[in-house]
Amino acid sequence: MTQPTVRAVLFDAYGTLFDVHSVALMAEQLFPGQGQALSQRWRDKQIEYSRLCSMSGQYQPFWDLTRAALRHACLSLKLTPGQASEERLMNEYRHLSAFPENREVLHHLQARGVRAGILSNGDPGMLQVAVQSAGLAPWLNPVLSVHETRRYKTDPAAYALGPAALGLAAREILFVSSNAWDALGATWYGYTTLWVNRQGQPREQLGPAPHHEASSLRGVLALFPDTLS
Repeated sequence: MTQPTVRAVLFDAYGTLFDVHSVALMAEQLFPGQGQALSQRWRDKQIEYSRLCSMSGQYQPFWDLTRAALRHACLSLKLTPGQASEERLMNEYRHLSAFPENREVLHHLQARGVRAGILSNGDPGMLQVAVQSAGLAPWLNPVLSVHETRRYKTDPAAYALGPAALGLAAREILFVSSNAWDALGATWYGYTTLWVNRQGQPREQLGPAPHHEASSLRGVLALFPDTLS
Protein backbone atom coordinates (compact mmCIF):
# COMPACT_ATOMS: atom_id res chain seq x y z
CA MET A 1 0.00 0.00 0.00
CA THR A 2 1.34 3.39 -0.93
CA GLN A 3 0.96 6.00 1.80
CA PRO A 4 -0.94 8.24 2.24
CA THR A 5 -3.65 6.66 0.03
CA VAL A 6 -5.33 5.10 3.04
CA ARG A 7 -5.89 7.54 5.88
CA ALA A 8 -8.24 5.74 8.27
CA VAL A 9 -9.31 2.25 9.26
CA LEU A 10 -12.78 0.90 9.96
CA PHE A 11 -13.13 -2.49 11.60
CA ASP A 12 -16.05 -4.83 11.51
CA ALA A 13 -16.89 -5.72 15.10
CA TYR A 14 -18.33 -9.22 15.43
CA GLY A 15 -15.83 -11.86 14.40
CA THR A 16 -13.16 -9.26 13.66
CA LEU A 17 -12.53 -7.39 16.92
CA PHE A 18 -14.75 -9.58 19.11
CA ASP A 19 -14.71 -13.38 19.12
CA VAL A 20 -18.31 -14.44 18.47
CA HIS A 21 -17.44 -18.01 19.42
CA SER A 22 -16.24 -17.11 22.90
CA VAL A 23 -19.86 -17.83 23.87
CA ALA A 24 -19.13 -21.51 23.26
CA LEU A 25 -17.60 -21.83 26.74
CA MET A 26 -20.80 -20.72 28.42
CA ALA A 27 -22.86 -22.80 26.00
CA GLU A 28 -20.79 -25.86 26.86
CA GLN A 29 -21.37 -25.29 30.57
CA LEU A 30 -25.12 -25.13 30.00
CA PHE A 31 -25.28 -27.91 27.41
CA PRO A 32 -22.31 -30.29 27.74
CA GLY A 33 -21.15 -31.62 24.40
CA GLN A 34 -23.14 -29.04 22.44
CA GLY A 35 -21.28 -25.78 23.06
CA GLN A 36 -19.43 -25.51 19.76
CA ALA A 37 -22.41 -26.63 17.70
CA LEU A 38 -24.70 -24.15 19.41
CA SER A 39 -22.23 -21.30 18.92
CA GLN A 40 -21.83 -22.05 15.21
CA ARG A 41 -25.53 -22.45 14.50
CA TRP A 42 -26.29 -19.30 16.47
CA ARG A 43 -23.85 -17.26 14.42
CA ASP A 44 -24.96 -18.72 11.10
CA LYS A 45 -28.62 -18.00 11.80
CA GLN A 46 -27.81 -14.49 13.05
CA ILE A 47 -26.16 -13.65 9.72
CA GLU A 48 -28.98 -15.30 7.79
CA TYR A 49 -31.58 -13.24 9.66
CA SER A 50 -29.71 -10.00 8.98
CA ARG A 51 -29.75 -10.75 5.27
CA LEU A 52 -33.40 -11.77 5.34
CA CYS A 53 -34.39 -8.51 7.05
CA SER A 54 -32.40 -6.39 4.60
CA MET A 55 -33.67 -8.17 1.50
CA SER A 56 -37.26 -8.02 2.72
CA GLY A 57 -37.19 -4.44 3.99
CA GLN A 58 -38.16 -5.69 7.47
CA TYR A 59 -35.49 -4.19 9.72
CA GLN A 60 -35.15 -5.41 13.29
CA PRO A 61 -32.36 -4.38 15.69
CA PHE A 62 -29.35 -6.69 15.73
CA TRP A 63 -29.93 -7.53 19.38
CA ASP A 64 -33.39 -8.85 18.54
CA LEU A 65 -32.00 -10.85 15.62
CA THR A 66 -29.34 -12.30 17.90
CA ARG A 67 -31.94 -13.50 20.40
CA ALA A 68 -34.13 -14.97 17.66
CA ALA A 69 -31.09 -16.72 16.18
CA LEU A 70 -30.21 -18.21 19.57
CA ARG A 71 -33.72 -19.58 19.98
CA HIS A 72 -33.65 -21.14 16.52
CA ALA A 73 -30.21 -22.65 17.14
CA CYS A 74 -31.45 -24.21 20.38
CA LEU A 75 -34.53 -25.64 18.68
CA SER A 76 -32.43 -27.08 15.86
CA LEU A 77 -30.30 -28.93 18.44
CA LYS A 78 -33.35 -29.90 20.52
CA LEU A 79 -32.11 -27.86 23.47
CA THR A 80 -34.43 -26.15 25.96
CA PRO A 81 -32.44 -23.42 27.70
CA GLY A 82 -35.24 -21.77 29.68
CA GLN A 83 -35.34 -18.04 30.33
CA ALA A 84 -32.46 -17.92 32.81
CA SER A 85 -30.04 -19.81 30.55
CA GLU A 86 -31.11 -17.78 27.53
CA GLU A 87 -30.33 -14.57 29.40
CA ARG A 88 -26.95 -15.91 30.47
CA LEU A 89 -26.06 -16.65 26.86
CA MET A 90 -27.31 -13.28 25.66
CA ASN A 91 -25.32 -11.51 28.36
CA GLU A 92 -22.26 -13.49 27.32
CA TYR A 93 -22.78 -12.28 23.76
CA ARG A 94 -23.03 -8.71 25.00
CA HIS A 95 -19.58 -9.10 26.58
CA LEU A 96 -17.73 -11.10 23.94
CA SER A 97 -14.01 -11.66 24.38
CA ALA A 98 -11.76 -9.41 22.31
CA PHE A 99 -9.03 -10.95 20.18
CA PRO A 100 -5.65 -10.67 21.96
CA GLU A 101 -3.91 -8.65 19.23
CA ASN A 102 -6.51 -5.86 19.23
CA ARG A 103 -4.73 -3.45 21.55
CA GLU A 104 -1.38 -3.86 19.84
CA VAL A 105 -2.90 -3.06 16.46
CA LEU A 106 -4.99 -0.14 17.68
CA HIS A 107 -2.07 1.37 19.59
CA HIS A 108 0.09 1.02 16.47
CA LEU A 109 -2.47 2.91 14.39
CA GLN A 110 -2.84 5.65 16.98
CA ALA A 111 0.94 6.09 17.17
CA ARG A 112 1.00 6.62 13.42
CA GLY A 113 -1.79 9.15 13.40
CA VAL A 114 -4.26 6.80 11.71
CA ARG A 115 -7.85 7.20 12.84
CA ALA A 116 -9.57 3.91 13.70
CA GLY A 117 -13.23 3.14 14.19
CA ILE A 118 -15.93 0.51 13.86
CA LEU A 119 -18.59 -0.05 11.22
CA SER A 120 -20.86 -2.84 12.40
CA ASN A 121 -24.23 -4.48 12.07
CA GLY A 122 -24.49 -4.30 15.85
CA ASP A 123 -26.94 -1.82 17.28
CA PRO A 124 -25.55 1.11 19.29
CA GLY A 125 -26.22 -0.38 22.71
CA MET A 126 -24.49 -3.65 21.86
CA LEU A 127 -21.46 -1.90 20.46
CA GLN A 128 -21.09 0.46 23.39
CA VAL A 129 -21.05 -2.40 25.88
CA ALA A 130 -18.69 -4.53 23.77
CA VAL A 131 -16.18 -1.72 23.25
CA GLN A 132 -16.26 -0.57 26.87
CA SER A 133 -16.03 -4.05 28.39
CA ALA A 134 -13.04 -4.86 26.17
CA GLY A 135 -11.30 -1.61 27.15
CA LEU A 136 -11.01 -0.46 23.52
CA ALA A 137 -12.90 2.83 23.73
CA PRO A 138 -9.76 5.06 23.79
CA TRP A 139 -8.75 3.85 20.31
CA LEU A 140 -12.07 3.60 18.47
CA ASN A 141 -13.83 6.69 17.16
CA PRO A 142 -16.25 6.69 15.45
CA VAL A 143 -18.25 3.61 16.39
CA LEU A 144 -20.76 3.39 13.56
CA SER A 145 -23.88 1.24 13.66
CA VAL A 146 -26.01 0.40 10.64
CA HIS A 147 -29.00 0.95 12.92
CA GLU A 148 -29.46 4.49 11.61
CA THR A 149 -29.77 3.20 8.04
CA ARG A 150 -32.04 0.27 8.94
CA ARG A 151 -30.08 -1.75 6.38
CA TYR A 152 -27.54 -4.42 7.23
CA LYS A 153 -24.27 -5.02 5.46
CA THR A 154 -23.75 -5.72 2.58
CA ASP A 155 -26.28 -3.03 1.62
CA PRO A 156 -24.46 0.00 0.15
CA ALA A 157 -26.35 2.28 2.57
CA ALA A 158 -24.57 0.56 5.46
CA TYR A 159 -21.11 0.98 3.95
CA ALA A 160 -21.85 4.62 3.09
CA LEU A 161 -21.75 5.47 6.81
CA GLY A 162 -17.94 5.28 6.84
CA PRO A 163 -17.05 7.90 4.22
CA ALA A 164 -19.79 10.19 5.53
CA ALA A 165 -18.49 10.04 9.11
CA LEU A 166 -14.80 10.33 8.26
CA GLY A 167 -15.05 12.85 5.44
CA LEU A 168 -12.95 10.63 3.21
CA ALA A 169 -13.46 8.76 -0.03
CA ALA A 170 -14.12 5.05 0.47
CA ARG A 171 -10.80 4.15 -1.18
CA GLU A 172 -8.99 6.22 1.48
CA ILE A 173 -10.42 3.98 4.22
CA LEU A 174 -9.13 0.49 4.98
CA PHE A 175 -12.10 -1.71 5.86
CA VAL A 176 -11.08 -4.75 7.90
CA SER A 177 -13.32 -7.78 8.34
CA SER A 178 -12.93 -11.45 9.20
CA ASN A 179 -16.10 -12.20 7.23
CA ALA A 180 -15.33 -12.92 3.58
CA TRP A 181 -18.78 -11.76 2.47
CA ASP A 182 -18.30 -8.47 4.34
CA ALA A 183 -14.88 -7.90 2.79
CA LEU A 184 -16.40 -8.54 -0.63
CA GLY A 185 -19.29 -6.16 -0.01
CA ALA A 186 -16.89 -3.46 1.15
CA THR A 187 -14.67 -4.01 -1.88
CA TRP A 188 -17.66 -3.67 -4.17
CA TYR A 189 -18.60 -0.45 -2.39
CA GLY A 190 -15.15 1.04 -3.02
CA TYR A 191 -13.21 0.60 0.23
CA THR A 192 -9.65 -0.60 0.36
CA THR A 193 -10.10 -3.95 2.09
CA LEU A 194 -8.30 -6.40 4.34
CA TRP A 195 -9.81 -9.83 4.92
CA VAL A 196 -8.70 -11.40 8.21
CA ASN A 197 -8.84 -15.06 7.22
CA ARG A 198 -8.26 -16.70 10.59
CA GLN A 199 -9.52 -20.12 9.54
CA GLY A 200 -7.65 -20.41 6.25
CA GLN A 201 -10.85 -20.44 4.23
CA PRO A 202 -10.92 -20.14 0.42
CA ARG A 203 -11.72 -16.75 -1.03
CA GLU A 204 -15.19 -16.03 -2.30
CA GLN A 205 -15.54 -17.10 -5.92
CA LEU A 206 -17.78 -14.15 -6.75
CA GLY A 207 -16.60 -10.62 -7.38
CA PRO A 208 -13.17 -9.08 -6.74
CA ALA A 209 -10.66 -10.39 -4.21
CA PRO A 210 -9.96 -8.21 -1.17
CA HIS A 211 -6.98 -5.93 -1.61
CA HIS A 212 -5.16 -7.59 1.30
CA GLU A 213 -5.46 -10.83 3.24
CA ALA A 214 -3.96 -11.85 6.59
CA SER A 215 -4.33 -14.63 9.13
CA SER A 216 -4.87 -12.24 12.05
CA LEU A 217 -5.55 -8.61 12.77
CA ARG A 218 -1.79 -8.07 12.83
CA GLY A 219 -1.98 -7.94 9.07
CA VAL A 220 -2.95 -4.30 9.56
CA LEU A 221 0.48 -3.53 11.01
CA ALA A 222 2.35 -4.13 7.78
CA LEU A 223 0.12 -1.67 5.93
CA PHE A 224 1.01 1.29 8.17
CA PRO A 225 4.78 1.15 8.77
CA ASP A 226 5.31 4.93 8.89
CA THR A 227 3.57 7.98 10.29
CA LEU A 228 1.14 9.60 7.88
CA SER A 229 1.88 13.15 6.76
